[in-house]
Amino acid sequence: MFATPPPGANLCQLDTERLRLRPYEARDAAVFFRVLDESRARLQLSFPDRLRSVPTLAAAPTQLAAFAQDWRTGRFYVFGIWHQQTQAYLGDICLMPQRGGQAEIGYYLAAEAEGQGYAREALGAIVRFGFGQVGATRLLIRCFIDNVRAQQVARAHGFRLLGEEPATEGRSWFHFNLWDTSPPLPAILHFVRERRQSAT
Repeated sequence: MFATPPPGANLCQLDTERLRLRPYEARDAAVFFRVLDESRARLQLSFPDRLRSVPTLAAAPTQLAAFAQDWRTGRFYVFGIWHQQTQAYLGDICLMPQRGGQAEIGYYLAAEAEGQGYAREALGAIVRFGFGQVGATRLLIRCFIDNVRAQQVARAHGFRLLGEEPATEGRSWFHFNLWDTSPPLPAILHFVRERRQSAT
C-alpha cells in the first residue's frame, strides 16, 4: 500500500467522452444508496462489504465520508460515475493500492447503465489514473469466471489473464460444514496489466 497519496492523486475528477468520474460528495448519498439498494441481488457476491456498510439510506453519508478519508490517506480511491450530458449517476469505480506497486480496480454499474460501453470508458480513465497520478506499476482486475462481459472489458484495455482462484478459495470450511447447503462461489479470474504498456 502507498503510505501517502502519491503526487497528483489529490481529489480530482476524470472526464471521458461521455462520462465524469469524481470523488463522492455528501449530496450524492441518495443516488449512491439507490443504485446499491436496487442492485443488491446482482452485487451480493462481488461487493458484499459495500452492501453491508450501506444497509439503509441513513448509512450512506457515513460511507461517503469514509471514502473521503480514504482519499486523504491514499488508502482507497473511489469515484462515482456520472453521465456528463444527462448528469445521471451510473455507478462506481475504485482503485485500491496494494503491496509491491500493484493496485486493484473494482467497479459496478446500475442495471440500466449496463451494455452501453460505460464500463469500458470508465476503466480507461482509471487505468490512466492508476499508472499516472497514483504511480502503480501493475493493475489487477478480479472477476468471476462466468462474468464474460467484465472479462471482455478488461481485455479491451490490455489486461491479460494471469490465473484463477479455485471456486472455494476463502471458504475452506465449506465442505466440512454439513449445515451449509449454499453452493461454492464461482472461480475468480485475475487479469493484470503492467505499466510498461501505454496507458490508453
